[in-house]
Amino acid sequence: MAKVTRDDVARLAGTSTAVVSYVINNGPRPVAPATRERVLAAIKELGYRPDRVAQAMASRRTDLIGLIVPDARQPFFGEMAHAVEQAASERGKMVLVGNSDYVGEREVHYLRAFLGMRVSGLILVSHALNDLAAAEIEAWDARVVLLHERPEAIDDVAVVTDDIGGAELATRHLLEHGYEYVACLGGVAETPTVGDPVSDHVEGWRRAMHEAGKSTEGRLFEALYNRYDAYQVGLKLLAGPQRPPAIFCSTDDQAVGVMRAARELRIDVPGELAVAGFDDIKEAALTDPPMTTVASDRSAMARAAVDLVLDDGVRVGSRRERLKLFPSRLVVRRSCGCN
Repeated sequence: MAKVTRDDVARLAGTSTAVVSYVINNGPRPVAPATRERVLAAIKELGYRPDRVAQAMASRRTDLIGLIVPDARQPFFGEMAHAVEQAASERGKMVLVGNSDYVGEREVHYLRAFLGMRVSGLILVSHALNDLAAAEIEAWDARVVLLHERPEAIDDVAVVTDDIGGAELATRHLLEHGYEYVACLGGVAETPTVGDPVSDHVEGWRRAMHEAGKSTEGRLFEALYNRYDAYQVGLKLLAGPQRPPAIFCSTDDQAVGVMRAARELRIDVPGELAVAGFDDIKEAALTDPPMTTVASDRSAMARAAVDLVLDDGVRVGSRRERLKLFPSRLVVRRSCGCN
């Protein structure tokens, strides 16, 4: 069977091939509704399938968006990637996902691979963007939107959560229960101090503690962001002589690990230990007890990132104008001591 071409569609619809192109690509010129219907009917009748490779070669852009995350196995990044994919689909785009595993070289690998594929844009969740990665973006003159994190090495448009304010909300809420103090499970020594959400969560915890007249000395503990390492840290911390009355964890995944450690040590949550997290992953509502945490509108953030990476003029404006900040809100459940 001969391959159906754009010329065949145009003949059947009684239009030019240019009009067929405008319908398929939703532009750049408008098409009258009746004409659009004829073209779509012809496409359906003939079974025409656009040659996306040829289109990409002609336009030097594909229908792809590149998304680089630290680790999609972690629930937060998995849920964020899903939200980006949904938002991209609404714009007629597909998403390629790469996991950097918090390793700069892997981040550069995916940057080069995706940019070499002529993606329409790149959404980057970078733990600590290094100078080589920043130079790669500059060399390609790529359209990049930072999501969730804003590393110092690059000054592109960013869509982020009010991490400091959210951590203050959670810590303040725990203190309002009357706990003597709130410990904090932060990142590790290598955690960036600027533009990293976990560092901002620690800063928010510090501010709330100082506001309440509480010392933070010796009350900040290191753990990687995942539940498995947090579980090991939790076992040592909770079995020790200075067990805290309440813990604010910088991520929900850490909080899941701490709650698992408490259960293993037969420490009642929240009767003997209050716990709060940050991110409001879906699993937070299913822990035992359900977890108090901090949420932001991930779907709206993903949609904003996709819109920004696809729209013209994304690099225009001052640094302040290029920062899209989404508010945080406290989600109160039973792990903090609330009924």
